Amino acid sequence: MDATTDIKSLQLFINGQWVDADGGQTFEDYNPLDDSVYANVAKGTGDDIRKAIAAAKAAFPAFKETTPTERERMLLRVAEIMEERRGEILDCLIDEIGSPIGKAMFEFTKGLAMMRAAAGMCRNMRGETIPSDRPGTFSMTIREPLGVVGIITPFNVPLIKTTRLVANALACGNTVVHLPSEMAPHLTLLCAEIFAEAGIPDGVYNVVTGMGAEIGDDLTSSKDLDFLTFTGSSVVGQHINEICAKNKTPNTLELGGKSATVVLADADLEATMPLAARSIFMFGGQLCIGSGRFYVERPIYDEFVKRFSMIAGKVGMGDLRDKDTVVAPIISERQRQRVKDHISDAVAKGAKVAAGGEFEGNRCQPTILTDVSEDMTVCRTETFGPVTTIYPIDSYEEGLERANDSEFGLSSAIFTKNIDHAFHFAKNIGAGMCHVNGPTVHDEAHVPFGGNGESGVGREGTDADLEAMTELKWVTVQL
Repeated sequence: MDATTDIKSLQLFINGQWVDADGGQTFEDYNPLDDSVYANVAKGTGDDIRKAIAAAKAAFPAFKETTPTERERMLLRVAEIMEERRGEILDCLIDEIGSPIGKAMFEFTKGLAMMRAAAGMCRNMRGETIPSDRPGTFSMTIREPLGVVGIITPFNVPLIKTTRLVANALACGNTVVHLPSEMAPHLTLLCAEIFAEAGIPDGVYNVVTGMGAEIGDDLTSSKDLDFLTFTGSSVVGQHINEICAKNKTPNTLELGGKSATVVLADADLEATMPLAARSIFMFGGQLCIGSGRFYVERPIYDEFVKRFSMIAGKVGMGDLRDKDTVVAPIISERQRQRVKDHISDAVAKGAKVAAGGEFEGNRCQPTILTDVSEDMTVCRTETFGPVTTIYPIDSYEEGLERANDSEFGLSSAIFTKNIDHAFHFAKNIGAGMCHVNGPTVHDEAHVPFGGNGESGVGREGTDADLEAMTELKWVTVQL
């Protein structure tokens, strides 16, 4: 990999080797802050995907026999090298995907936690003894890795997704073929360098960069794929789910969201407001767990809108390496147009802009919309930008009902001092995650991360991935 020029040249990583794409084609990876070319990247083909799958399949028989100590040592070494190359990783997160330094540091810290937590999985590949009705029989289960795991990751948190999903798969003894977003290939290839330096055997971890729309089906439809995990849009997730169903390929899908936050009249607004802002403005709202809907009880509605609007107007939009900068550039022109369309459609149909509403360069100002109605696109559709809507409610019951009135069910939050309302909400909200007096934006290595409905299938996390990326075998011994 060429690091001598400002514009990087990036290759595929297959069977432990850096190689050009089949046919030698490349594509340009852009810095979203100014759309300058960040890297020229190998444009992988279906044949490259098949080569990577073949390498992973060939490496699996030996890798599944490695001891917990060996896999644990490799993963902990990855974490050590990550710390040694911290500056390089942070620069990549800032310059390739437009992460402000605070978000980049957040992601780096989480990534380290993901790696170390995965190392702990290596000693938890456990079965159990089972009573048998047959006399003299010893009955038990053993847990085994599945084989080749396909991983498709997004642009917005590429380090978190790579460290969690790749490390968890390897911890279980699987091998991996990784297709990253075409908007974040360098971060993933940088991780491949680190995994290789840590001693991961050839063929165990393979990365093919390219256009997901062109080569994604070559990965997901392969009969040699034993498991797939995908993070991305609900539309693409549905397509992948249908493909996997044909081959009976088990999968987890972490998809879109339109997460709801309910704020009751007894909430502590001083504590609530900064957390509300974190829920939607971090990384310019390009987070699936961002809160695109706020339901606020009428006694505090006006004050909430006033305070939230003041915060929105002060959120940092400066240099990405300035610790006070929060808002990131929107990743691509297509996505910028989507955000603009959501705002303009709402305004044209009568919504009021309480804050923001305009673009500064490739960044959207933190935007708050009120008087939003059902006929507006922003009401129910994920915007994936720093745009949120605030609705008045007359009771807790109405807040719960409206929070559940969505095809999505990823994250959720409620702010209240009423413990009965808090626990009732946690039990009855139709989302995969719920945070009481905390923001919808939250994640940890060992928790079951994921959603319901259009927000996905299955969960991610150490325990969840241990279940998903392995299978149980029943064994009896007649004594």
